[in-house]
Amino acid sequence: MNKLPLIIRREYLAKVRNKSFVVMTFLSPILMVGMVVLIAYLTKINDNEKRIIGVFNESIYFSNDFHTTENTSYVQFRDISLQAAKDSTMSAGYYGLLHIPNEKSLEEVVQKAYFFTKEAPSASTIDQLEDLFQERLRARRLQDFGVSTEEFALMDEKFEIKTATFAGQQNLKGINVINAVVGGAFGYLIMMFIIIYGGFVMRSVIEEKTSRIIEVIISSVKPFQLMMGKIIGASLAGITQFAIWVISATLLLMVAVFVFDIDPSNFNSTVRIASKVTPEVNEVNKIALEVWTDFSKIPWFMLICFFVIYFALGYLIYSSIYAAIGAAVDNETDTQQFIFPIILPLMLAIYVGFFSVFSNPHGPIAVGFSLFPLTSPIVMLMRLPGGIGEGGVPIWELVTSIVLLIITFVGIVWLAAKIYRVGILMYGKKPTYKELFKWIKY
Repeated sequence: MNKLPLIIRREYLAKVRNKSFVVMTFLSPILMVGMVVLIAYLTKINDNEKRIIGVFNESIYFSNDFHTTENTSYVQFRDISLQAAKDSTMSAGYYGLLHIPNEKSLEEVVQKAYFFTKEAPSASTIDQLEDLFQERLRARRLQDFGVSTEEFALMDEKFEIKTATFAGQQNLKGINVINAVVGGAFGYLIMMFIIIYGGFVMRSVIEEKTSRIIEVIISSVKPFQLMMGKIIGASLAGITQFAIWVISATLLLMVAVFVFDIDPSNFNSTVRIASKVTPEVNEVNKIALEVWTDFSKIPWFMLICFFVIYFALGYLIYSSIYAAIGAAVDNETDTQQFIFPIILPLMLAIYVGFFSVFSNPHGPIAVGFSLFPLTSPIVMLMRLPGGIGEGGVPIWELVTSIVLLIITFVGIVWLAAKIYRVGILMYGKKPTYKELFKWIKY
């Protein structure tokens, strides 16, 4: 194994000195940050658009219900006809006209109310108006049943049961969802990295095979050593590029936020919309604070450490599979028949992981997929935000998962080396799965 470091060094330097590798290493962060800045800028422009809605209220209801907000203003029309109100709305360029007719009861008023616009209105605007009418209808119906305003407010209070662990630690009702989302983001990152960089090893093997250099190399190096060296070397090159991307993109994003005065809250328009259309702003802030408190309780240091471990082991396993495919074919076109079976476990891990971990992170499906080596790098990371030990992932499951990954990696490299030994010297023939199985038996 004394030649292994030389192979790793050769493979690593061959990758990082490639012109396309260097160009994409420094160009990609600029493109990614530029896209983020553009999205934030477009979101800011879109949110800054203030909508003016005309209100033509002919009834005795809703006289004090329309209040100007940050994004919506209301203009009242009085002592004119409906057609004149429509013409005034269109000539002034208002977003729309809300007509509330004069009827005998609130029920009839609401049923015959119309919102006129030049084109189909946005869903948020419709929801805002519907909520206003709905709230007024509920209050009036309850009053007809003899319920006072104070009783209605008391009855409308929402109840949420408090949850806590047996140790007495309180937690949020949707903490499992928060943990799964955080872990899913790490798992999805691993999947994308494997898909993007898994082809590094495969293309390297195909290039050496087509250039016939491998015929010289294989005479002095064992297939297992050569396979292991190429996998580790290409993996290190990919990790180097990824690390540069993360660091440079973070720095560029910080500079962009400072230079272009970007509000980070622009990236979460859903929360902003909810806080604007909901009158109970204090309640929204309270919920946001609770979410942030539980979000901060996630063991980030532990999660990042295990992310590195599962990231490395998962990538090494799939890289060895890609290397075996590269040794079995003559060009990248012939690899298409083998690519889907590789991607399938990754897709399965993402979707099954989300569905199982969201509902029951300690159920048999979540545990099984977090132990299976081809899916554990993703599914286990979805479970780890809940912690390790009591209430989290049992230690024996975590250890078993890592041991199985290491054993699987060595086993796949051994099998890939056997395919490598035969397939690297074969040209002009597209192998079948049956032939690959025969090569493993040699």
